[in-house]
Amino acid sequence: MFPEDLKYTSEHEWVRIPGDAESSVRVGITDYAQEALGDIVYVSLPEVGSEVVGGSAIGELESTKSVSDVYAPLSGTIAAVNETLDGTPERVNSDPYGEGWLFELVPSDASAMDGLLDAAGYQASLDT
Repeated sequence: MFPEDLKYTSEHEWVRIPGDAESSVRVGITDYAQEALGDIVYVSLPEVGSEVVGGSAIGELESTKSVSDVYAPLSGTIAAVNETLDGTPERVNSDPYGEGWLFELVPSDASAMDGLLDAAGYQASLDT
């Protein structure tokens, strides 16, 4: 199952919302997504400081099977990227909810997080 403390998108990203609503959120892909992609060999992420629009493609994950877009779950500014993935992209496979996180962003509208799916909603989206 999927961690209950995260929010999800229909594009298979997860969002970890910290206790402080004014800070950045951490984003990665779900275990379901990494399994569907297979062995990830390259990660391309947006630059720190870039403005992104929710729902738009902002990076790519390349696996031995295919290339998949990474989408911004919310509009905002990229605050950090997981630079360790440059040398070890397989962390996205081995620890998608931990060391395999992709980027952090500061949402331009914190209330937009209310539109994300909870774990049950994400599971239901996979069952359809």
